[in-house]
Amino acid sequence: MASAAEQLAANLNFGALAKADELKKRIWFTLGALLVYRLGTYIPLPGIDPNIWDSVFRTQAGGILGMFNMFAGGGIHRMAIFALNIMPYISASIIIQLLTTVSPQLEALKKEGEAGRKMLNQYTRYLTVILAAVQSYGIAVGLEGAGNVVADPGLFFRLSTAITLTGGTMFLMWLGEQITSRGIGNGISLIILSGIVAELPSALANMLELGRQGALSTGLILIVIVMAVAVIAFIVFMERAQRRLLIQYPKRQVGNKMFEGQSSHLPLKLNTSGVIPPIFASSLLLLPTTVANFNAGKGPEWFQWITTQLGHGRPLFLVLYLALILFFAFFYTAIVFNPTETADNLKKHGGFIPGIRPGERTAEYIDYVLSRITVLGAIYLAIVCLIPEILISYASVPFYFGGTSLLIVVSVTMDTVAQVQGYLLAHQYEGLIRKSKLRGRRR
Repeated sequence: MASAAEQLAANLNFGALAKADELKKRIWFTLGALLVYRLGTYIPLPGIDPNIWDSVFRTQAGGILGMFNMFAGGGIHRMAIFALNIMPYISASIIIQLLTTVSPQLEALKKEGEAGRKMLNQYTRYLTVILAAVQSYGIAVGLEGAGNVVADPGLFFRLSTAITLTGGTMFLMWLGEQITSRGIGNGISLIILSGIVAELPSALANMLELGRQGALSTGLILIVIVMAVAVIAFIVFMERAQRRLLIQYPKRQVGNKMFEGQSSHLPLKLNTSGVIPPIFASSLLLLPTTVANFNAGKGPEWFQWITTQLGHGRPLFLVLYLALILFFAFFYTAIVFNPTETADNLKKHGGFIPGIRPGERTAEYIDYVLSRITVLGAIYLAIVCLIPEILISYASVPFYFGGTSLLIVVSVTMDTVAQVQGYLLAHQYEGLIRKSKLRGRRR
């Protein structure tokens, strides 16, 4: 069966795609939904002066606004109705996952299967509304304090901005769920991916324009392009890397027949935490800089000194960035992967790791292996994010060529392509089954 699957996977081509009608419908639906999202990033928020906001944004593009603008597909730069993007939903999902580790009630829901998962999703939606409302109200207050950006400041502007931005986030959350169920790939991830990819051409054009003006040397531009290709290849290799633990199942008797014991593998990804560590680390480090920019140099001297030291490329920034990436890599891996739960599931189904006693000893062994491969995963994330960070700081390379953006683009693209291959593989299997049935009837 494995060799047949490999043979089918090797024969996947555009001809097979043309015959897979269900897959084509899903792809067209996904493209249409992403087009709706992109149109929304160009609808400006009512009540603000775009020209004044553009000048304010450019003064703070090096802070957290620049990074979030990358994730929002330029929505913050244009202060569009989708300026918050899907980030409140991602934050809510992470908070709910954190709470399931400390709350017995939420942990019990998680173990209830499909019904519990639906309830947790509902809690995530409620928390998304709260976070989006708080963040959008804070944006409204910040816009009122940023010079003459707001034409008519006051309570009405704050409420209308909060409702508009919160509604935009909830619409994107619904759109992402529709893509996941009726399209191809993970909808939330594809929304972030499309935002980054849509801004890449303009970022590349700006970099080439800087080269034309002499601000960037031709050699440096070539180094950036070669580095981007090398980082992408490195990400692909590391994201596919796994440590497979051998799982053995004992012999079993069904009626009068004795079935031989089977073996399978428990795949442990080298980078279980995904792109969460660099996103969280960047957000925490850039927050003081953004607050200082909004205050226009006001505040105590110690705060101004800290924000200066946390600038891009500063030694303190790089050290803290490295430390936070390592911390969140281990922290988030511990949240999303529970060795005890995995060991219990193996024990229930009769599976065991050869040489390891089922139950607690298996959980300890899985945790032992996971901790060591997470060290390599954390180092990989640090390398991917720190090297481009140095170029961003010393060569004024745009955010879009940073390690975080490349990591998101490559990871989401790989997952989506894997789903497309899965659909094509299933379609080819269905075709083979139909042909075998027809041949059987003819005989």
